[in-house]
Amino acid sequence: MPSADYVIVGAGSAGCVLAARLSEDPSARVLLLEAGGSGRHPNISIPVAFGKQFRTKLDWDLSTEPEPHCDGRELYVPRGRGLGGSSSMNAMLYVRGRPLDYDLWAAQGAEGWGWDDVRPYFLRAEDNARGASEHHAVGGPLRVEDERSPRPLTKTFLAAAEATGIPYVDDYNGPEQDGCALVQVTQKGGRRWSTASAYLRPAMKRPNLEVVTHAQVERVEIRGGRAVGVRYRDRRGREHMAAAESEVILAAGAIGTPQLLMLSGVGPADHLTATGLSVEADVPGVGQNLQDHPFITCVWHVEGGGSLADAEHPKYLAQWLLRGTGPLTSTVAEAFAFVRTRPGLPAPDVQFHFAPAYFVDHGAEEYDHDAITSGPVLITPKSRGQITLRSADPRAKPRILTNTLSEPEDLQSLIEGVRLSREIVAQAPFAGVSPREIYPGPDIGDDDIEGDVRRRVDLLYHPVGTCRMGADSDELAVLDPQLRVRGVEGLRVVDASVMPVIPGGNTNAPTIMVAERAADLIRQGTAVPA
Repeated sequence: MPSADYVIVGAGSAGCVLAARLSEDPSARVLLLEAGGSGRHPNISIPVAFGKQFRTKLDWDLSTEPEPHCDGRELYVPRGRGLGGSSSMNAMLYVRGRPLDYDLWAAQGAEGWGWDDVRPYFLRAEDNARGASEHHAVGGPLRVEDERSPRPLTKTFLAAAEATGIPYVDDYNGPEQDGCALVQVTQKGGRRWSTASAYLRPAMKRPNLEVVTHAQVERVEIRGGRAVGVRYRDRRGREHMAAAESEVILAAGAIGTPQLLMLSGVGPADHLTATGLSVEADVPGVGQNLQDHPFITCVWHVEGGGSLADAEHPKYLAQWLLRGTGPLTSTVAEAFAFVRTRPGLPAPDVQFHFAPAYFVDHGAEEYDHDAITSGPVLITPKSRGQITLRSADPRAKPRILTNTLSEPEDLQSLIEGVRLSREIVAQAPFAGVSPREIYPGPDIGDDDIEGDVRRRVDLLYHPVGTCRMGADSDELAVLDPQLRVRGVEGLRVVDASVMPVIPGGNTNAPTIMVAERAADLIRQGTAVPA
């Protein structure tokens, strides 16, 4: 039976960070368990190929239940499987969110998680190619670079956005998020720089860190109200027990962590009993408060090249291998625009992802010509969903319901996003490429946008909030602000599920920040890094 001081479940965006930071203390024995493999497939390293991982062995391949406000459709929820987790599958877009996001966390009972508290951990993680500045840092494990070879059409988009009145902002991670900009990415030399690359692999040479892949954890072992280890199966189906001398730390993500808690008897008592599970701790908030960023793609055929249509040509593979440049370094979404779709909002409610490519059905639908995609994303959703168990079988996928578009304001923001997408592409900078609308399509008039949004809306791979932290007085808060599970000693959660409110932008950088700060909470109380 393996044992360690800390047993971490999940080698994803948070788990890799945590394993590396905790193992910096040579006296601490750390065991990291990952259900997937080594995470070295070529489609992981090549940035533009991230969509080729979808629905493969590198993906948990999840979907929601039929969503009642989205024409009863099941929405796809990809989650990375293997070292690096979703940081080995995502589009590598480096976005912190706004200071007000984290101040809202603190206001909702997550004491110590306001902007001034979390900002040092963003900086500790970062190695920004632009150099050190008031808002950025160098020397951290996470390399952050500008896109090395943005397509010409991306610059056209930025010019067109400015023509509509959206100002260019050099740094959307600075004090002002509003505006359009080229993206920054978690890459190093034109290759993906996941948390497995940045944190875990350099730490794996330490004798006090053991990493076990193909280890499917089935439950946390709880005795006398304390987590004492986890039970898992190896790739041959054999059961093992891993004992934790100090803590079990769940870092299985906003879907996997609440599922594992409930399988272990920690969650809403009535649901656990109805599923045939014994109750170790009645924690009603487990699986509740699910949030994600819904988006809709607006697509145009264009003429004259300048897109990613020919990115798979062999010459570009050679360019990427030899120089780390060219279209294979693209993250598909190459530019952002953060906008407020109506007056009176405290911050942008929509984030446009611009792709010099045809991006439909998560990249699965092919198109053999040049195209552009403008994807308005709702970054301030009011809709809330939940994760529940399908059965007591650990192999059964959980039930996921996001309730996307259940709130009228959410729907209206996306409708305005579609209208603004059309307005941007109608500007003079795009005239030279003769755009022809494919989606929503010329037959969708202004009054028809609502129906089109309900028919085609999808999720942007950012599930959070299902084990949120909060004050003792909040009965739906699963964790205290130190990320400890209420009702069970020696059990902590460190991943995107802890977030009370989804940040206003892509969620990978905030998840890494959570893990950086959690390492300090575990090792030395609430100390702030120098």
